[in-house]
Amino acid sequence: MFKMNRNEDAVSPVIGVILMVAITVILAAVIAAFVFGMAPPDVAPQASVRASASEATSAGEFAIVMLEHQGGDGIVLSSSNTKFLVGGTGVSYAIVDNEFSAGERLYLGLKGTDYFVSSSPSDVTNFTAAIGGTGDIVEVTVIDVSTQQMIADMDIRF
Repeated sequence: MFKMNRNEDAVSPVIGVILMVAITVILAAVIAAFVFGMAPPDVAPQASVRASASEATSAGEFAIVMLEHQGGDGIVLSSSNTKFLVGGTGVSYAIVDNEFSAGERLYLGLKGTDYFVSSSPSDVTNFTAAIGGTGDIVEVTVIDVSTQQMIADMDIRF
């Protein structure tokens, strides 16, 4: 009888080494993708903003909203950087390219049917209608446009 003698001793270690190299390369690629592909996320300004009901005098007294910046990062006041919403409705600006910093105040009010925000107390007399009446709750939201993150979300009771 004819016997064939095969020598297969070296097959298993060679396959093991190839598999180990492949696993190492794959792990290195995955780690590199996470480390180099993930930029730190943009962060909205971190600010403490307080809102309260206030009164303005024009043809009489009516309710407006006064926002006070109590500390933290400054908020750039322009439609391309910061969005104000009153009850889900967008607010126009009477101020342009200004920064809302600690210790400053903003005023939200109605001019006709449009909401406006102003930094000047003298502009308050230009508001023509009340935002809310006695017992009403009005939601005011401040959103950073670039990150789409909320800076402040406040409910104001009149």
